[in-house]
Amino acid sequence: MGKRLMVIGCGGVAGVAIHKCCQNSEVFEELILASRTKSKCDRLAEELTKVSKTKIITRQVDADDASQVEALIKETRPDAVLNLALPYQDLTIMDACLATGTDYIDTANYEPEDITDPAWKKRYEERCEKLGFSAYFDYSWQWDYEERFREAGLTALLGTGFDPGVTSVFAAYAKKHYFDRIDTIDILDCNGGDHGYPFATNFNPEINLREVSAPGSYMEDGKWIEVPAMSIHREYDFAGVGKKDMYLLHHEEIEALGRNMPEVKRIRFFMTFGQSYLTHMKCLENVGMLGTEAIDYEGHKIVPIQFLKALLPDPASLGPRTVGKTNIGCIFTGEKDGKQRSIYIYNVCDHQECYKEVGSQAISYTTGVPAMIGAMLVTQGIWKKPGVFTTDEFDPDPYMEALNKWGLPWQVEEDPTLVP
Repeated sequence: MGKRLMVIGCGGVAGVAIHKCCQNSEVFEELILASRTKSKCDRLAEELTKVSKTKIITRQVDADDASQVEALIKETRPDAVLNLALPYQDLTIMDACLATGTDYIDTANYEPEDITDPAWKKRYEERCEKLGFSAYFDYSWQWDYEERFREAGLTALLGTGFDPGVTSVFAAYAKKHYFDRIDTIDILDCNGGDHGYPFATNFNPEINLREVSAPGSYMEDGKWIEVPAMSIHREYDFAGVGKKDMYLLHHEEIEALGRNMPEVKRIRFFMTFGQSYLTHMKCLENVGMLGTEAIDYEGHKIVPIQFLKALLPDPASLGPRTVGKTNIGCIFTGEKDGKQRSIYIYNVCDHQECYKEVGSQAISYTTGVPAMIGAMLVTQGIWKKPGVFTTDEFDPDPYMEALNKWGLPWQVEEDPTLVP
């Protein structure tokens, strides 16, 4: 029996996920596309109804307003809501799902738009002191919904993008099939693409620049270790891409994996950056353009990073001009049958092939495809249990099979080069 899915958001990632849902019309019989800008949904619906059996309806919604989301869910009665709006809106959409008895899926954990909010700031400062990492985003706000979703018999699946998402499934798969004990996990995110601009971000600039300009952190022996931004640098030779410089960042799946796999001694996340990107970013940071607090300019309140976002190329526009490949995966070390073992589970994705298929560059593709897969597994009841979960807390096998089927085939390399 086909399912009805509501997708909130209509940016680059949402566009890929919606394309993939329409390719998978046997599961997704009907889509409700909802965004603050309904015209974006209308254009996508007009394009896809010509090539897919999936029925599509479009609606306008302000995802900052839980009552609006709740009213829309009550009107359209989806089997689940796939939140592909901004992380700022995770909690309002979760509230609406609870109020309407609807399963919830997203790709990125909550962070506040206003970091000056006293209630958030108090809790943030307490977390910094207690846990030792200062990133603005963490899972605690959504994990607080655990009891309410469990009591309601609803599933909330958090972070079903690539990283987080697929990388956590890789960890569950490695634990199930390759190791008796995992000792270390290094998550590597390499984008070898070139879009030709002097400076641009591959997903929402506001979120992206907050993430990469923040201090880095990793988990060792169950504790957070924080280091200055971009202070840990390694070079790695990526299959399909070549040698790239990569830097240690804080990333949300470290927190979830650390909680759910406490036996792992060290978990790190690395992302590649070219020197031009880092030079531009440092310059923007030095002059205050990455600031997240509003300033007064000629009588108007302006948030510098939001103004910068308006000046930069829209990530959704990068598809036709981006060439090259991505390589994203996890290096695991540990023990199997009393012997030391190491493997690298990874996917290589081609920017131009993604554009030919769905009109997107590979960064949106590698997030949008797993978003569809997570929604498919929840709505089909394959990944369905009451509570709030990350992707490493379910059987990884159906997800891994779906990755191969829907455009993100993965490989396993034995004895890879390890990251020092």
